[in-house]
Amino acid sequence: MPDDARNFITQAAPDLARWVARFQPETLPVLARTAALIEDYRDNEDAVDAHLLAEDLATDPLMTLKLLAHVGRLRRGREGTDIETVTAALLLLGITPFFKAFSGLQTVEGQLADRPEALDGFNAVLTRSHRAANFAIGFAVHRLDHDAALIHSAALLHDFAELLLWLRAPDLALEIQRRQAADQSLRSSVVQRELLQIELPDLQHSLMGNWRLPAVLVRITDDQQHNNSTQVRNVLLAIRLARHSAQGWDNAALPDDVHETAQLLNLGVEPTWKLLREIDE
Repeated sequence: MPDDARNFITQAAPDLARWVARFQPETLPVLARTAALIEDYRDNEDAVDAHLLAEDLATDPLMTLKLLAHVGRLRRGREGTDIETVTAALLLLGITPFFKAFSGLQTVEGQLADRPEALDGFNAVLTRSHRAANFAIGFAVHRLDHDAALIHSAALLHDFAELLLWLRAPDLALEIQRRQAADQSLRSSVVQRELLQIELPDLQHSLMGNWRLPAVLVRITDDQQHNNSTQVRNVLLAIRLARHSAQGWDNAALPDDVHETAQLLNLGVEPTWKLLREIDE
């Protein structure tokens, strides 16, 4: 069975380089709804434009990765500005070449059909990523940031290495989940080092570079940059809010998150709470 099907990883690679070698953007599956939409659009190609297609593709982190990596590979060695958004990638590539490059796509649901616990884990991360992306673009629009689409993608992709782990190494992902459920104080970095020999943010950063993703996207999603730019704060606060409110709005960490978000948006605390709930609805 090919590596992009159900050849699950059951043992940690000994180092980061060999972890990176296990993942290729061409073999990533996409969400079933994305695959179905692409086939529907393929049948009506003359009625499709980049902006229409981007509206659907940009909500699927794995499809976003595949498309940006594909364009990055095509542009290898060329001078010029990075292609930073799904819309820009589609405009550069063209609709017909897009459909030619992305046909017969495998799906997440098909790959994890026999692993319902892993699919649940994947979907939990996906839901959190969608909420983070919604918060991020909501903040960016409020701030009149002209890079709102880029900020949306940065938040959506912030945890994609965790999605990949559920897809390709479900047993390892489940064991991480079990250990953290048993010990609420266990830090992600510690348990990842124990079970994977690496930390997922390091894997993600290496994959983004290896796949030639846009430099600004790599920068915004890298928590280790210690970059206090408004855009980075925008994304990181959106991520924190999505994590801390995943089980409801009574998490003890949320007041600090909301206070920092109010400062970012130049709003009072109560209007910020109201905005957050409106975005989340």
